[in-house]
Amino acid sequence: MGRGRKSGVKIHGWINLHKPVGVTSTQAVGKVRRALNANKIGHGGTLDPLASGILPLALGEATKTVNYAQDAIKVYHFTTTWGEQRTTDDAEGDVIHSSDTRSKQEQIESLLPEFIGEIEQTPPQFSAIKIDGERAYDLARDGQTVEIKSRIVEIDNLTILSHNDQETAFECVCGKGTYIRSIARDLGEKLGCYGYVSALKRTKVGAFEINDAISLDFFEQMGDKTALEDVILPLQTALDDIPVLALKEQEAVALKHGRSLSLMAKSDLERLTAIDIDWKSNDETTALVTYEDKALALVTIYGAEIKPLRVFNL
Repeated sequence: MGRGRKSGVKIHGWINLHKPVGVTSTQAVGKVRRALNANKIGHGGTLDPLASGILPLALGEATKTVNYAQDAIKVYHFTTTWGEQRTTDDAEGDVIHSSDTRSKQEQIESLLPEFIGEIEQTPPQFSAIKIDGERAYDLARDGQTVEIKSRIVEIDNLTILSHNDQETAFECVCGKGTYIRSIARDLGEKLGCYGYVSALKRTKVGAFEINDAISLDFFEQMGDKTALEDVILPLQTALDDIPVLALKEQEAVALKHGRSLSLMAKSDLERLTAIDIDWKSNDETTALVTYEDKALALVTIYGAEIKPLRVFNL
């Protein structure tokens, strides 16, 4: 996530940014910060410079919800070019292996089930993984080959969009920490023809979708008359998959001051049931509480007790 700054305008909410190829995530954050003169801004999940697509940007109090965007289900469209393996597992790297072998679509499809579900995956040498306190990509640029531990990631779906002898386009629906470049690399190795990612676009991050994304050019060219409400999404946009409980005025005041609530009346307990919270169970649930349709706090609900987790200063 990008660093905040003390000066500037206090803006709270999210921007569904469409990052172009050739710009780092940090550079994109900086451009939007300058355009809006935003007091505090960060991003909800890095995109490689060679990748394009959705880069959710959190402003102000929305930065308290960045981890929900990072943990959200993501959708990628990517193209794998066959015949070469590269140091970076994308088009930027040097060729380290090559092959004249090519695979038919049926051969590729037969391997896809091995890449769906909870799978073990080794991140690329050029990745942001830390090795003894240093980023793997920094070590790789220095010519070092390091041992990167494999990790378990979850891939919900992996399908072919188009195919020819030279390249195959895929759609991948996956969870946090999945490296698309590793999928291309590992598929190429299993097929015996090698492969690398030659194009990558992130088309969905939780509730953020590519069709609604705003281009970086828009912010670079925006004028003083641009209405913020046209580009800023509500803070709760990244919280679309958690229960939402509307509070009464006295409850809102208490939570705003960091006090817990105990719902005792039958009608109040029915409010929990209405948002699919089983207050009779021993499970603790994270929820968003609102007052007059405005996000008030993230809370934990255990039984009929509600405790503030992160209070929003809106």
